[in-house]
Amino acid sequence: MALHKTRIASFIGMALLAFGGTCAAATAGSDARPWMNPRLSPDQRAELVLKAMTQDEKFRLIRVDFGDTENGHVMAPGALGSAGYGPAIARLGLPGIQESDAGLGVAKPLKLGATALPSGLATAASFDPTVAYAGGAMIGSEAHRRGFNVMLAGGVDLVRDPRNGRNFEYAGEDPLLAGQIAGNAIAGIQSQHLVSTIKHYAFNDLETNRNAVSANIDKASARESDLLAFEIAIAAGHPGSVMCSYNRVNAVYACENDWLLNDVLKRDWHYPGFVMSDWGAVHSAAKSALAGLDQESAGETFDKEVYFDKPLRAAVTSGEVPQSRIDDMARRILRSLFATGAIDHPAKQAAIDFGADRKVAQRAEEAGAVLLRNQDALLPLSAAQSVAVIGAHADKGVLTGGGSSAVQSPQGNAVPGLAPTDWPGPRIYQPSAPLAAIQQRARGTVSYASGDDIAAAAKLAAQAKVAVVFVEQWAAESVDTPHLTLPGNQDALVEAVAKANPHTIVVLENNGPVAMPWLAKVGAVLEAWYPGAAGGEAIARLLYGEVDPSGRLPLTWPRDESQLPRPKIPGAVLTSMGQPPQGQPAQDVDYNVEGADVGYRWYQRKHLEPLFPFGYGLAYTHFDYSGFAPRVANGKVTASFTVTNRGTRAGVDVPQLYVTLPGPNEVRRLAGWCRVDLKPGQSAHLTVTADPRLLVDFDRKSQHWQQPAGDYQLQLGHSATSFQGDGKVALPAASWAADASPVGTAQPCVASGAP
Repeated sequence: MALHKTRIASFIGMALLAFGGTCAAATAGSDARPWMNPRLSPDQRAELVLKAMTQDEKFRLIRVDFGDTENGHVMAPGALGSAGYGPAIARLGLPGIQESDAGLGVAKPLKLGATALPSGLATAASFDPTVAYAGGAMIGSEAHRRGFNVMLAGGVDLVRDPRNGRNFEYAGEDPLLAGQIAGNAIAGIQSQHLVSTIKHYAFNDLETNRNAVSANIDKASARESDLLAFEIAIAAGHPGSVMCSYNRVNAVYACENDWLLNDVLKRDWHYPGFVMSDWGAVHSAAKSALAGLDQESAGETFDKEVYFDKPLRAAVTSGEVPQSRIDDMARRILRSLFATGAIDHPAKQAAIDFGADRKVAQRAEEAGAVLLRNQDALLPLSAAQSVAVIGAHADKGVLTGGGSSAVQSPQGNAVPGLAPTDWPGPRIYQPSAPLAAIQQRARGTVSYASGDDIAAAAKLAAQAKVAVVFVEQWAAESVDTPHLTLPGNQDALVEAVAKANPHTIVVLENNGPVAMPWLAKVGAVLEAWYPGAAGGEAIARLLYGEVDPSGRLPLTWPRDESQLPRPKIPGAVLTSMGQPPQGQPAQDVDYNVEGADVGYRWYQRKHLEPLFPFGYGLAYTHFDYSGFAPRVANGKVTASFTVTNRGTRAGVDVPQLYVTLPGPNEVRRLAGWCRVDLKPGQSAHLTVTADPRLLVDFDRKSQHWQQPAGDYQLQLGHSATSFQGDGKVALPAASWAADASPVGTAQPCVASGAP
């Protein structure tokens, strides 16, 4: 048995550094600048600086300018050509604020390039917080070495709709999984002495009409779904900043939503950091400040006016906004800069080991790719087989999602010039060609067809032992797709190739679930997501069995749009970007349809059978579970069991613990999981602790977290619909105030030896 003990120990050590390891590198402050003394707490240091600041300095701190030259904007002196910039306050020894997009790598300056992680869904599919942490630490290191001290990362909005254009930035549909993955990615970034955001707070779950649409949901369902994901991620990662979103929530803009920012975030969750706006998300001065917004982002470029300058100054002068609120805004920003080490360890230009960083991206893709189908053990491939590689520019590279998180390689765009070339483009391909990686492994003939000529591609496939068809779906920030169909003639391409060669493998490079009318006609399907900087190499290693597929779906894969809570998205556009909007965009989206039952919980509630369930994924081996034993000990709900590798190959399994609360209308929820690496015939005895935040409901009347009395059903799953272990435990009634929710466990899976 191998449980990655070295990796886990390394993760714990890095985490300790992330939360308290900045002192050794700093020097004690002088009497003139006592806040530079690292022995003081971040709160003490922030308070000392605040007392020394002038009003003008405070007002300069609570807004940043756009740091790039897009749309003819004149970039401020000192900016690095990225998302946001605030000048240094030299007399106080405070560095300038340099903010970089985004959660998958350093997106700007685009011309310099950086290492692209696989999509957030790929990292979530690993079900491995250490993979998330390592990826965060890698992109954080590159950002710091580019001179940035704030990274606009940490996307944790739940996937309520597979057509959302930004799903690739997020971490799936389940609040526990998404929260743990995003939280550990944030912790990794901040281990490199940067502030990371968490975003987009909240319910930015669709891009269509995102600047005006109201996400409507009752407060209890909100607390049990998207907000729970944010709460878990904040507890795990301690982000220095929360980015409020464009959309309205229950008719109030998120960045001036008192309930979201003051009541939930700052009061109930005791959040000590600062709230920054998204770019163009501020609509007022006094209202936003009083509702809890602490920093306006690039208002001179994206907002109607710079609200946090003259308008807010006037509100302070009139008494509408108290001076104490301005002080609190500045204090929170300063505290985060001190807490993350951004001041003690100033960011500066330094060399980057792109080769080592590509390995981090490659490991993430290998851990997160999901094998969806493998009839008659078609995979892994044999090196002796002849292979026809077809489609999706597989001779050049692998696809990346678009918008502010799009990362270009230091070697440039492998397929330049594809539409759209302007926002939310450019469409970028990482120069990691699957064709070349396959050629390196194959002893048989390897041929290639672009797929543009379907007849020629089918003829080529017929001449090979196996055909590997790459299909793609480009998606991007600011747009959703109206349907799940692959763009272009890709479905026809797969159909023709599969007819010509029964040994056809499909590799998906995509934003999320797509329709697969050809599924039963192909031998294997590998979900590669947007596979990142070393995607071609990772895909080839998976196809040839050099690494076992170990990803599990972090979202439910519907059969078609009719299974979704909202079968249509009014105003959504096709991914080719060439078609007009599909009708008038909605001004409201009703999330009360599914409420807290997002994804697999919706399918349970409606008795729907998806194409692939949450948590699903195949391996090149087979795992059995036995001896399932749930119990309550010291107030914790645990389940012990044995996992055995029944196959002939080593592999990784992800046993998942689900809980169903007592009551007539409850559906099962993911409460914990393990990730275990086993050799053929090997067993591991594991214990999972159910996260107590999933054992409670938020009561609408009392506004408290309630643990209902009764029997809790625990099930051990290969996915959200396939179980091999079932039992019950009894729990008494219990209640927690909204600002004192039950605390989750930091070590949900423990190995207790091999039987």
